[in-house]
This record gives sequence, C-alpha cells and structure tokens, in this order.
Amino acid sequence: MTAAIQPIRGMNDILPDASATWQWVEAVARGIFSAYGYSELRVPVVERTELFARSIGEVTDIVEKEMYSFTDRNGDHLSLRPEATASCVRAALSNGLIHNQSQRLWYAGPMFRYERPQKGRYRQFHQLGAEALGYAGPDVDAELILMSARLWRALGLDGLRLELNSLGTAASRQAYRALLVEYFGDHRASLDEDSQRRLGQNPLRILDSKNPEMQALIAGAPSLTDHLDEESAAHFAQLRATLEAAGVDYRVNPRLVRGLDYYSRTVFEWLTDRLGAQAAVCSGGRYDGLVEQLGGRPTPAIGWALGMERLVELVQDSAPPPPAPHAYLVPLGGAAEQAALALAEALRDELGELRLVTHCGGGSLKSAMKKADRSGAELALILGEEELRQGVVVVKPLRREGEQQGMERGALVGRLRECIQARRA
Repeated sequence: MTAAIQPIRGMNDILPDASATWQWVEAVARGIFSAYGYSELRVPVVERTELFARSIGEVTDIVEKEMYSFTDRNGDHLSLRPEATASCVRAALSNGLIHNQSQRLWYAGPMFRYERPQKGRYRQFHQLGAEALGYAGPDVDAELILMSARLWRALGLDGLRLELNSLGTAASRQAYRALLVEYFGDHRASLDEDSQRRLGQNPLRILDSKNPEMQALIAGAPSLTDHLDEESAAHFAQLRATLEAAGVDYRVNPRLVRGLDYYSRTVFEWLTDRLGAQAAVCSGGRYDGLVEQLGGRPTPAIGWALGMERLVELVQDSAPPPPAPHAYLVPLGGAAEQAALALAEALRDELGELRLVTHCGGGSLKSAMKKADRSGAELALILGEEELRQGVVVVKPLRREGEQQGMERGALVGRLRECIQARRA
C-alpha cells in the first residue's frame, strides 16, 4: 500500500467543524470594517523579496531566518508574504491609491514564516488587518484601536489587555539609539548572541527579546518614552486622552517596540493570558516612513493585524453553531432520485434563503432518515414513486411533535417559508 502523504509541518488543515467559526469571525470583522468605511484590498501571496527586505528590515529575524524565498525561472528573487502591510503599501503605490488621496483598507489571508510550530504559531497562518494610509493625526490611531475593541465586543471576547507605546520619530530614535548602545555596551557580557548582533545593527530590537535571562537587564535600560521628541510626545498624549474619553483601558509599556523596523510613533498590542506563550492577539502601529521607503511620497500611515488562529481559539466556545439546513430531501427509487434534484433546484430558486440538503448515495429509508436527523434539519421531505404519481411530497417534522403529511407544491413552499421565518427569528 502506498504511504499517505502527510501535511507539511506547521501548515494545518482547517476542517469543516472549525471553518464555521472562521466564517463567523470573518463575517463579523467584515461588517465592522464596513461600518468604519474600510474597503477590502486583496494582494498577491508572492512578492519580490526586496519588498520585505526594504520594509521589514534586512536584519530582522523574519527576513534573515523565516521567509520562504526562492528564485523563479526568470531569475527573480521572490518570497511568500510573511506579513501584508508591505504588500498593501506596494499595492497602493502600484495602483495610485494614495496619489493626492487617503485610504482606509482591510485585508485577510494566509501568511508564511518558517518558525518553530507551537500553539498559536504556525508556518502558514492567517491574518485579518486594517491599514489607514494618508492620515497623520492621533485621531486615526484611536479609531483603529477603537475598531479593534469593537470587534472584541462583537465576538463576545473579554479579558484582552491593551498596551501602548510611542517610538517617536526617526530623529528621536537615533538619539535614543545612542543611549541604548552605551547602556547595553556596558553590559555586553550579559547579552545573548542575538542581542550582541543587534547591538551594532538595531539595538531597539534588544528590547523585544523574549529571552528570560535578559529581562532584568532590559528592565534597567533607558526608557524611550522619556526621550520622545516634543511632537511625538504630544501625539501620544492626545491618543491616550482620546482612548480615555472613549472608556478604553490601556497600559503604557515603554519596552513595547514591535518586531518590524518600519514602525514609528504609536505602537500597540492586545494581549491575553489564555494562549500560553503566544500572548499577542492583535498588534499594530504607525509606519510614517514606509511609503517613502518603498518609493512613494512621504505619507503617514498606521495599521494593525490579528492572528486568526489565535482569535478563533479564543472565541470557539462562544461562537454560534453553523446554521443547520431547513430541510433534508430523501428520494426513494431511481425516478425519484432524478426528480428530487430538479425539485431541490426549483425550491432553492423560489426560496432564496432555503438551506436544503438532498440525500445522495442511495440506501434504505431508515438510514436516510438517520442522516436527516443528524443534519439538524427541521423537516424531512420524502419523495418516492407513489408521491411522484400523486404530485406531492411527504413532509415529516424532525424537531417537534407533528404528523407527517403529503403536500402539493404550493403548500410545500408555504411550509418551507414558515420554517425559514421561524429559524430566522
């Protein structure tokens, strides 16, 4: 016997029982994005490797260690997207979306990183995200955070904590960088290998280290919040005041720097204690220099992304069950099987909301009725040779008391319409 082909490690199937929760989360998010005036953007899964090297940063773990990159037949260096913000900016530039205009955009889809698979972290993972391009003030920062908070409420999700920080401008970070180099340089012997490498390239990334042996040293480092330029400090203060006015609780975390080089000023994360080591559910921040970095005019921008796998795990117990069919149609005999499919199509045409499953594969009436009951359908519709001759369909209630009865087409449609209305209520 030929061995079965196994899935790639860290790339998981989403089975039907779980996909219903995914669809619910996506539908709720889509409605909220629309309510705030955000339009969907769909970007390619494959981009030029240069896009991510220039945006995320060549010395980040993502670019150095985690991207799925290859050279195609034309000799072009390509990568599966590890995140979507850079692709959204590239798409906006390629298609003139931010030429003398601003955009509120959202996206959804798979991302790819060669990481060690663990709970909440996979090599193919899915993100929902929102990007606001062309907006400079802290008002849109607050709007994006408020929109994410509304999503948690709509999903019935509580217990998430919001952490904020400001990274300031490139100029203020440069001055802060010098302080970090001096501080960590004085403690070089206590730095792990990654941090020693980052000390000369991007010392802010040391603050993002998850090495528990480094945490006491990091806690003693100078605070970026204490070294913000005046404009960034005012921006951050106004953002905090707006969130407080809207009743959003938060904590300022001066060690929050985010793992991507393109961030500036506002950065934030929504955290949970329910997913073990993978505490971040949604992360984002401002990236005012990225559009120019990718070849466009200087354009302020901010966005956030959430991990669908983590979010689905958090809401799976509170997600509504997938909608059951209204009816299950059971044909008995060859002629009835042919007529049943035609009848089902006609009923779907007439009743646009009708969820109707037609039994296929033959078998006894008893086994078919067991499947009808397991489907969760309200009604079983039975069509045999005798019903065909009489021009009726037997309607049998499955969820409540009641006698089965033969119904002609008009009465059948009326009964199904009643069922649809009852389920809708």
